[in-house]
Amino acid sequence: MGSEFTIDQKRYLEGFASGVTAARAQRGALPAGGAAQPSGPDAIHLAAQDRFTAAGKKLAEQEKWKRDEHPFDAYRRLKQQAKDNVPPKPADNFRWRYYGLFYVAPAQTSYMCRLRIPNGVLSSWQMAGLADIADSCAGGYSHVTTRANLQMREIEPKHAVKLIEGIESLGLWARGSGADNIRNVTGSATAGIDPQELLDTRPYAREWHFHILNERALYGLPRKFNVAFDGGGLIPTLEDTNDIAFQAVTIADGFGVEPGVWFRLALGGITGHKDFARDTGVIVRPDEATEVADAIVRVFIEHGDRTDRNKSRLKYVLDRMGFDGFLKLVEEKLARKLLRVAAEAAQPRPVQDRSAHIGVHRQKQDELSWIGVRLSLGRLSSDQMRGLADIARRYGDGDIRLTVWQNLLISGVADTRIEDAIAAIAALGLAIEATPLRAGLIACTGATGCRFGAAQTKETAEAIAQHCEPRVALDTPINIHVTGCHNTCAQHYIGDIGLIGARVPISDEDSVNGFHIHVGGAFGDRAAIGTEVLRDVKQEDAPRVIERMLGVYLARRASPAETFLDFTRRHDEAALKQLFATAPETTA
Repeated sequence: MGSEFTIDQKRYLEGFASGVTAARAQRGALPAGGAAQPSGPDAIHLAAQDRFTAAGKKLAEQEKWKRDEHPFDAYRRLKQQAKDNVPPKPADNFRWRYYGLFYVAPAQTSYMCRLRIPNGVLSSWQMAGLADIADSCAGGYSHVTTRANLQMREIEPKHAVKLIEGIESLGLWARGSGADNIRNVTGSATAGIDPQELLDTRPYAREWHFHILNERALYGLPRKFNVAFDGGGLIPTLEDTNDIAFQAVTIADGFGVEPGVWFRLALGGITGHKDFARDTGVIVRPDEATEVADAIVRVFIEHGDRTDRNKSRLKYVLDRMGFDGFLKLVEEKLARKLLRVAAEAAQPRPVQDRSAHIGVHRQKQDELSWIGVRLSLGRLSSDQMRGLADIARRYGDGDIRLTVWQNLLISGVADTRIEDAIAAIAALGLAIEATPLRAGLIACTGATGCRFGAAQTKETAEAIAQHCEPRVALDTPINIHVTGCHNTCAQHYIGDIGLIGARVPISDEDSVNGFHIHVGGAFGDRAAIGTEVLRDVKQEDAPRVIERMLGVYLARRASPAETFLDFTRRHDEAALKQLFATAPETTA
């Protein structure tokens, strides 16, 4: 046989080598500037990573894991791990979060699963189906989260695939609810039923939700990403804590744009890093929100930090580029200018009610109301889930609406059935009323179910309520947020009182669970990051310390009309520290 290849053989070998080169480049095996350029839906991420490595920087571990194997290409291995009932190693623990699964050892030797429920609305039959899944695959309960979402816990590895496939069989999703992805899309809890709303957020939240689900290029961002739509309803959505906040406003005539309801665009919210979403001056037609959000996310993908996980959120891109520079790149993606109006073009928004997520409230529809059900710090047993599903079906319109306040609403209850529905809710061990303290009491999972938690949060929050309610006669709403770690899932920085888990030294060698305490946080038109006033409070002492703080407020407020927030803003940081550190407790 001669030493020369035929023309066909040469073409075959050239094609084979080209394919190998492209595949290696796609996996990151080639250095930057290799022969082949990335292609396909993941190319935008690979190119972004290449820019960092070409500059001599080292990718974060998670970026390497994503590059080595995209999580959506590894489903077969997840199924095998379930078949073998084995926990994931660190790289796969990260990858499986793309399916909504978080292995939470050492807190619990099991998975937690976080769902996707756009605008927080699910049907009665979906809630009943989730209760069955909680019993068969998880711990027999769920938690309502601060993104108007549900989590299930205590999922053995062998049940992981059965659980997520069961969720999808109900027409619900867990895909992309963790890791470096766009999280559950929140919207106004009373969308479509609120007498004061400017706009029903449900269609816009769902459009964005399905856009995310079906666009692989929007997975694997530099870091997690939150988007919220607020329609001007009675219940706060906390949209200003999100990376993108679409806030419904009425634009008056005479400002160069069509008058009517638009979305005002705010960017960069991340209260865990002490920043709220800031108004950009841009207004967006509601039916163009998905297009604009897509462009924003793609600019973030290209310019977000892939090396430092602590500075990879959108806020830091905005800090580095400036809002004008960032929005210019968004306009390039859109191939058009964004519309800007003066701040005075937007009419004042309807006033929100911090208590409207609890109790009976009239809907815009005649002779119908929503009922806000108070949960025990977001927890629902599977029997309660089934019971609430039955109540929604029998007495309401069939919908259950989750809120960012870790509770839920039963909507569409006829006036003639309200008392029956309330009795049925009470029979489940739930209630429709709450004290001013419990109505605004928020807690994440904490050390009980999260490896980052430095204290038991839900248990501490309940202890605070039980200790303070009989001892402190609050007559105005107060928000107490208890979070377990720096990730601040319970958003302690925006609470009237915010507790963040910390290890409290008790000797040179030992420490115990405890908290640092902040005051003066707020959201909306009074948005502010809380100020730390107490450090190293032992977990067991937290209820008595909160009692003391509330006692100080009641004894020293300027008038019965002065809220806790107003009280804290009337004093500087040094004065607050002194007041709350030295005041006597109110307990007799």
